[in-house]
Formats: sequence, C-alpha cells, structure tokens
Amino acid sequence: MKEYIKKYFILRRHNFEVNVKKAKRSKMCYLFLAPYAILFTMFYIVPVVSSIFLSFTYYNILESPTFVGLQNYISLILEDDIFLTGVKNTFMIAVITGPLGYIMSFLFAWLINEIPRWIRTIAIVVFYAPSIAGNVFVIFSIFFRGDAYGYVNAFLMSWGITDAPILWLTNPTYMLPICMIVILWMSLGTGFLSFVAGLQGIDKSQYEAGYMDGIKNRWQELWFITLPNMKPMLMFGAVMAITQSFGVCDVTMQLCGYPSTDYAARTVVTHLFDYGYSRFEMGYASAIATLLFLIMILCNKAIQSLLRRVGT
Repeated sequence: MKEYIKKYFILRRHNFEVNVKKAKRSKMCYLFLAPYAILFTMFYIVPVVSSIFLSFTYYNILESPTFVGLQNYISLILEDDIFLTGVKNTFMIAVITGPLGYIMSFLFAWLINEIPRWIRTIAIVVFYAPSIAGNVFVIFSIFFRGDAYGYVNAFLMSWGITDAPILWLTNPTYMLPICMIVILWMSLGTGFLSFVAGLQGIDKSQYEAGYMDGIKNRWQELWFITLPNMKPMLMFGAVMAITQSFGVCDVTMQLCGYPSTDYAARTVVTHLFDYGYSRFEMGYASAIATLLFLIMILCNKAIQSLLRRVGT
C-alpha cells in the first residue's frame, strides 16, 4: 500500500513537472491570450461573481453593502408578486418563442441553403435584417395602434370583424401575444447565421456516401448526415435562443410601456431593470440576476443533453 501511494505521488510530481515545462515553452501563446483573458475576466467573470456576492446584501449604491443573507431571495420568491408575474411571463415567452424561433432559424437556413448562391445572399440579408433593425418597434407600434388609424384595427373594422378599435398594446389580453409575434419576427439572428455557415461547411461527398448506404429521402439525409455534422452550430444556436428568450426586455418596454398595464408584459429582466436602474436597489437586482442566471444554465444543460442524442 505504501509503495502504491509513493508511486502515485511520484507520478503526480512527474505530471506537474511536465506541465510546467510545457507552460514555459508556451509563454508566447499565453502572451497572445493574455489580452482576451484579462478582458474576459474583467467584464464577465468579475461582474458575475460580484453580482452573486451582492445578491446576499442590501446595497443602494450610496451606502456600503450590508449583508442580509437569503433575505433578498426569500422576498423574491415569497413576497414579490410582481416578480412571480414576471417569471410566468418569461417562461411563457421562452417556452413558445424559444423553440419556435430555434426551429424557424434552422428551417429557413436549410431552405436558403438549397437556392442559388446569389439569391441566397439576398435572402440571408432579408431574414437577418429584422434582428438588427432599430425601427422594428416603431413599425409594429404603428400596425397595432389602439385607434382606427392602426393598420390592424383599420383592416378589422373595414371587414366588419369589429365595430371599435382594439387597444392592442394596453389591453392585458393582447399585450403578451403581440410581444411574442415581434420576438419571433426578430428571432432570426446570430443563431440563424451560424446555421447557414454550418450547412455551407458540410462535405457534399457525405450525402453521396449516405445515398449509397441506404438513405432514401431528404428527411433521412437531414437526420443522419446534416444534423450530426451541425452539432456545434446547433449547440450555439440553442444557447443564443435561450439567452434571447429569457432576456426579453426591450420589446415589452418599447411596445407596452414601462410599467405595462397590470404588469401583463412584465418579464424577469424588466423587473431587474426596475430595481437596478429605477430604484437603485442593487442587492435585490443582483438576486434577480443570479436566479435568472441559474435558470438559464439549467435550461442550457437540458437542451445540450437533448441535442447530444441527435443522429444517434
């Protein structure tokens, strides 16, 4: 037993010395990586760690943080009804727009990949433009205006479907569905581009080999060749879809106001914005951000475990 322990520590020491030598030989590599590592640590790691620490404190910017333990989390879950409304709305948006936007991004990328190259370039720009356009909210606010001059109300009234204008963006019944429509319209973003790039990078000879091995139609080709070759892009698209669906804030605030009527369009990020930038209760806002961060990580892990089964 003593000999085994001695050999184990000798092996550990040998591995450590080998790693030290490799590190010394790779000084230049670490030097090139240093700027990114420093910036990533400063602007990503440090804020996340700071937010988790502040979530256990009362902090209003003007005074030093005061440790309050789990009080912020208890208040969020047991006392803050508006936060629970935001959680419900956020999960509704995530469950509906997340998978739909993800599937739409892949299907449109798959269809675009089949058309000629010059048309493909134009189609990519057309589908990607809404995700980066700054006037999308203005366009939809005109469409869903609450008077007779709104395009939707004018259409419904001209066809006799309704007698009076509908207050689309102030009536709690319609606010969240309209926001979901806008979110889906804007969902063809970075994930869509990654799918297009992934489809372009698949070796065409694999399809020829697949048909020789017994693949009979395009759906089998999609399941056994296309999707397995695109697992990295599918993972990336899933992360982007989760981030977008759980991080909804601008759409609801721009269309439905801040705060929205009866908090019908309240989301978790809107609640965070309220406490962080309006009330300056940074400890409470950090608790909201930490809970959202944990939920997104859990959802991301669940999606990744499902995608690993694709093509197996």
